[in-house]
Amino acid sequence: MQILKIDSTTSTNTWIAAHETELASPGLVYCKEQTAGRGQRGNSWESEPGKNITASVVFHPGDFKASAQFLISEIVALSIAEYLQKKDVSVKIKWPNDIYAENKKICGILVEHVVTGRNITRTIAGFGINLNQTEFKSDAPNPISLKMITGKNYNIDEEIKELADILEKNIYSLKEPGGTHTQFLSKLWRADGQYYNFFDRKKEERIKARITTVAEDGIIFLTTDSGEMREYAFKEIEYIL
Repeated sequence: MQILKIDSTTSTNTWIAAHETELASPGLVYCKEQTAGRGQRGNSWESEPGKNITASVVFHPGDFKASAQFLISEIVALSIAEYLQKKDVSVKIKWPNDIYAENKKICGILVEHVVTGRNITRTIAGFGINLNQTEFKSDAPNPISLKMITGKNYNIDEEIKELADILEKNIYSLKEPGGTHTQFLSKLWRADGQYYNFFDRKKEERIKARITTVAEDGIIFLTTDSGEMREYAFKEIEYIL
């Protein structure tokens, strides 16, 4: 995988979209400082310059159906989970694709596709992984970093190479039949049969429910404490932390 390091940019996803011809596929761009990092739901991503991994990977899935796009999200999340597990950190995936360690957020992911006809022709997956930052000033409810867990400092250039190797291996497995979705379900955060608080954005109400499953297209199914089964697409349900 081609790896390109830049000093500063607003967002690595945005940078790749504007400079795609400068990169091979797959290719990875990372930076020391991201001044306007984007997260899910339009949220910003706090990252102290020079302390963390702020990066994006771009690739062209080829003949890959847009209807199966959640598989790509799963691949990226599982790749980052695999990387963190190599650091002896136990992680879970908070639907749809945040990475949690010790019930706190260590990584956010933003996947963006270009779709032509029925196929995905380009994917840019951006991610921020908290490595060495130990103080967080934003109002994010529960950030944590690798250093806060292990007490170690990490060389970002070396960590990027290790992560890129994992991403490349898993990206090339996209078209191979296998248990990617099963792996995703096995790492799903709060899928332990317990009831938790959620906010149902469709009905504008707070509910207590347990996660039943996530379908291969990314739809999540919850069962409320009154026994009602409900299903939600992305942005239709919110965890209450």
